[in-house]
Amino acid sequence: MATALKDTLSEPRYDADQIQVLEGLEGIRRRPGMYIGNTDQRGLHHLVREIVDNSVDEALAGHCDHIVCTIGADNIVTVVDNGRGIPVDTHKKSNKSALEVIMTTLHAGGKFGGGGYKVSGGLHGVGASVVNALSEWTSVEVVKKGDTGVYRQEYSRGFPTTPVDVVGKTLKGTHGTTTRFLADPEIFKNGHDYQFEAIAHWFRETAYLTKGLKLTLIDERTDQEMSFYFEGGIVSFVRHLNRTKGPIHERPFYVHREVATPQGAVDVEVALQYNNSFGDTTFTYANNIHTAEGGTHYTGFKTSLTRTINDYARKNGFLKNDEALSGDDVREGLTAIVSIKIEDPQFEGQTKGKLGNNEVSGAVQSVVNEAFGAFLEENPQVSRRVIEKCLNAARAREAARKARELVQRKGGLDNFSLPGKLADCSERDPAKSEIYIVEGDSAGGSAKQGRERRFQAILPLRGKILNVEKARLDKMLQNNEIRTIITALGTSVGEQFDISKLRYHRIIIMTDADVDGAHIRTLLLTFFYRHLEPLIRHGFIYIAQPPLFRVGRGKSEEWVYNDRELANALKERGDNVELQRYKGLGEMNPIQLWETTMDPSRRTLVQVTAEDAQAADETFDMLMGAAVPPRRKYIQAHAQDVQNLDV
Repeated sequence: MATALKDTLSEPRYDADQIQVLEGLEGIRRRPGMYIGNTDQRGLHHLVREIVDNSVDEALAGHCDHIVCTIGADNIVTVVDNGRGIPVDTHKKSNKSALEVIMTTLHAGGKFGGGGYKVSGGLHGVGASVVNALSEWTSVEVVKKGDTGVYRQEYSRGFPTTPVDVVGKTLKGTHGTTTRFLADPEIFKNGHDYQFEAIAHWFRETAYLTKGLKLTLIDERTDQEMSFYFEGGIVSFVRHLNRTKGPIHERPFYVHREVATPQGAVDVEVALQYNNSFGDTTFTYANNIHTAEGGTHYTGFKTSLTRTINDYARKNGFLKNDEALSGDDVREGLTAIVSIKIEDPQFEGQTKGKLGNNEVSGAVQSVVNEAFGAFLEENPQVSRRVIEKCLNAARAREAARKARELVQRKGGLDNFSLPGKLADCSERDPAKSEIYIVEGDSAGGSAKQGRERRFQAILPLRGKILNVEKARLDKMLQNNEIRTIITALGTSVGEQFDISKLRYHRIIIMTDADVDGAHIRTLLLTFFYRHLEPLIRHGFIYIAQPPLFRVGRGKSEEWVYNDRELANALKERGDNVELQRYKGLGEMNPIQLWETTMDPSRRTLVQVTAEDAQAADETFDMLMGAAVPPRRKYIQAHAQDVQNLDV
């Protein structure tokens, strides 16, 4: 009974006085992660995207054709567009200027059916106000179309510091919005580390998807400037993605049509081109938002592509009536962009990763069925090359089926069917389990002895796995090491992939800190990205960070992970130090490996993400694909970086 008693004096009070009501934008500053994901570099870039997206919406509405984003030497971001300009007249309900309402009120804007925008990417109406709330200060200048007055309002951490005033005049015919902000260091404690290349990748993608829009990015910190404008739109996008993959037909297929549905019009735009690779590179977008998890537009596209190619193949004698190509067969070597625009898109979750509008699937199917069928009929030589590639894929699929079934039979959760080289853990909850994929038997032996057996499994690899960028599924499944990985993880691969069967929620790649180790790590990442990509998307893949040096003096020792840390350690410890360089994991004994690389309380893990799918696809194709010149050019451009890997 005594153990059940509670010390009532120590309990916190919980009554009406503890209920807080956050006013205005205070809730955003209290919980910024709810609105921008996090407060590191990704969240910082999100601020830029929210403001630029508002300008892109003006372009989608046909009122803007140039957006300029400048990152100042003082880390002030300025976004200028030549759109209609944010309204500045009085908002009747609030009796404030519409500009102030938009900048200081959540869910206020012209994207909720009021007629301001037919289609929009910023559907939640939180963009400008979130940026304002998370900035030390913000300034907005507006020139309305047909007005020469320059209207300005300034803010501090979401609150107006000035009224909306006319601060000057401009030339007749000038119009648009200029937004300047300085991200708040109280929120972004790691500083203003804007990455030019990351923002440029997104600008390029947006320019492809918005025909006739020019986007300019200027970085005054490094004197870099890039502009993006693509008259060909998504056709240019497909050509760009295919430039190193060996297209098997010169002219991409393209269609752009609007389909009327009971729920409203669906604008469908599709471009595709086949190449000599073995992968499927299809990117889907809804109102210019990349839907990484697909959705109804992707489902409609896949269904219509498979049906159209099968119908053509049967009609022209490539297939018998009882034969059929699978979806995987017709998508091998495909590069495609599927972009739809719709007035009221329904996304799954705030991240907008998947489109859910049912009417979109039928709209995309009807457009692709008709237009791609006509394309095949009008281009018989192209059609023959496409069908032959699909037939070759079907033959390889049949060969892969037997190999995959072998992997599946060994892929159950029963310990007796797991790979013999796997040292499994006793924990059966995947969320509490982790597996180290280790380079070599020597390092694997140390890891097995040093691990925490309850939740850490060890899978040593022998040599380098197959480069899957250059191989079909059937050849890939003949590789013993790849089969072992698939079996150990339990998810299977291809059409049978099931993430719910994943046995470990932390998959940790642990390789030597040398060139061979980096190569093995790249091969593994290529395999995961091309064949088990959801594992990356859900944050299950990590890279271990073993130390490079041990610095000892007397009974004390320090582990350092790069040359910069080494210089500091030697400077602090002075003379007569013992220095040991670890070229391989196998050089560390089990205790050292545990203390430096495997102990959850002390280790450092790098989580693998692929937020920019287009950039990731291009990088893997360049580094691991068949084309040599792009890889040589990249190595030459980054030769100095390679020499300074330890820095």
